[in-house]
Amino acid sequence: MSTAARTEPRTTPDTRPTAELCVDEDEFDALAEPWGRLHRSCGAATPFQSHAWLSSWWQSYGSPGRLRVLLVRDGARLIAAAPLMRVDRPLPALKPLGGAISDFTDVLVDDACREEGTEALLSGLYALARTALIDFGEVRPGACVEHLYARWPGPRRTLAASPCLELPPLPMEDLLKRLPTPRAQRTRAKMRKLSALGVESRVVPADEVENSVRTLLRLHQLQWQGRKVTSEHLQPRFHEHLLRSMRPMVAAGEAVVTEFSLDGEVMAADLTLLSGTLAGGYLYGAHPRLRERKVDVATMLLDACTRHTGGEHPRALSLLRGDEPYKHHWRPEPVVNQRLLLARRRTAPLVSAVAWGVAGRRWAKRRLREREERQGDGSGRGGSGRGGGAST
Repeated sequence: MSTAARTEPRTTPDTRPTAELCVDEDEFDALAEPWGRLHRSCGAATPFQSHAWLSSWWQSYGSPGRLRVLLVRDGARLIAAAPLMRVDRPLPALKPLGGAISDFTDVLVDDACREEGTEALLSGLYALARTALIDFGEVRPGACVEHLYARWPGPRRTLAASPCLELPPLPMEDLLKRLPTPRAQRTRAKMRKLSALGVESRVVPADEVENSVRTLLRLHQLQWQGRKVTSEHLQPRFHEHLLRSMRPMVAAGEAVVTEFSLDGEVMAADLTLLSGTLAGGYLYGAHPRLRERKVDVATMLLDACTRHTGGEHPRALSLLRGDEPYKHHWRPEPVVNQRLLLARRRTAPLVSAVAWGVAGRRWAKRRLREREERQGDGSGRGGSGRGGGAST
């Protein structure tokens, strides 16, 4: 018997696309091929909506019985999807898969069926909103879910989410031309030092990715030893997620792992996630000896990332969530994620509850920051090495 449950339609019975709710983990895992086609046909898709990322995340972080993946098909063809899960605390809500370690959330809609796919998703989500708030956090400008928000017939609200920074799809030399001349000259000197030291970079093939990711995670932990770091990056479940998801993502062109060697030893490794229009520097690990030898790790990593942003289909280079000062060295453009809340009349109070909760937390953080500044303790904030949940 099928595990898919039909949602109540808002469109006419003869509408071709049909929406159904997948609640079974095995059924979701089996969607890799059609989901991959949909992901490639959705121009707004980010790497965090790929099937390998989401299914692996669910295996590491999901709770049995909570899966709610809305699928829209036109005949046998998957033309839209909303990867969601049910949560009951602090409020009953449907939230995107991917959690805090994903920098962007969205739905997927085939560009060739944008109107039909969006309408069918709207029908399905409106049905699901009878008993829960639809809560899309970390929505990048231009996301598909913005079209759903614009057409939503019930209560809705937009809240600011995390700040991100982006660079245009330019080669390294053109990025340097954007900098003041003295800073560009210093950066070129740092790049010459990399060559003089003999630092070599290598893009890791898919069949070697697991070992390379293990090296990256080991170097990441070593790099932040004794300093404040995003604690989730040290957890076994996070390591298992990356080890499980990266090989299929690299094989599909949705990620690239680069190793940096010095004197025959891998001293750094970088993970950059890719989609049709976006390259995102997600996580890296670097041995402390690199800094001892005056290697500018940030310049080394950015140079490697820019090799994946040009070509026939250019990609913006996202520095992902976080507004850390070192990112501003490259004169990036600010891009602020949004949190989109969707409800029906009976669930409208949940929208207000979330908004009040967000306002309260921001007030508390502001007071804490003011107190730290009065005490002269405004500099003790740590990092995580690139994006990947660094900002909450």
